[in-house]
Formats: sequence, structure tokens, C-alpha cells
Amino acid sequence: PKDPSGSPSIDSIRIKKEVANTFVKRQKRSSLYLEYYKSPMEQMHERCENYPPCDYLSDQIGFYTAYNRFFG
Repeated sequence: PKDPSGSPSIDSIRIKKEVANTFVKRQKRSSLYLEYYKSPMEQMHERCENYPPCDYLSDQIGFYTAYNRFFG
């Protein structure tokens, strides 16, 4: 069905999701390694957070100083 302006209506343009998926493919990640990789800084933060004295001290004197005191 067409509206008075001559262009097709929205209902005539719609297609089923299954049909659309055959034309449009999602881009997959190139490697699972990138999904699970953590930066060295993130690993350091987690190590300090998992050790209560380091986690507590990092709130008091800062992360770098606390990390170096326990693991440096």
C-alpha cells in the first residue's frame, strides 16, 4: 500500500527477522584472546583488591604505594 505522497508505507518495507539475518551478519571478534585479556594494570589492581591489607592501605595512601609495599 502506498500513502498519498507516493512512497511505500512502513508496513510494506518490514521483513521478518530470519530473512534480515541472512543479509546482515554481525561482525565477530577476531580472537577470543582479546576478550579474556586483562591489562597488567588491571591485574595489579585485582591482586591488591584480593589482599585485604593492600586494599585497605590503598584507600589510605594510594594504590601505587600500597601495591609496592606488599608486592613490590
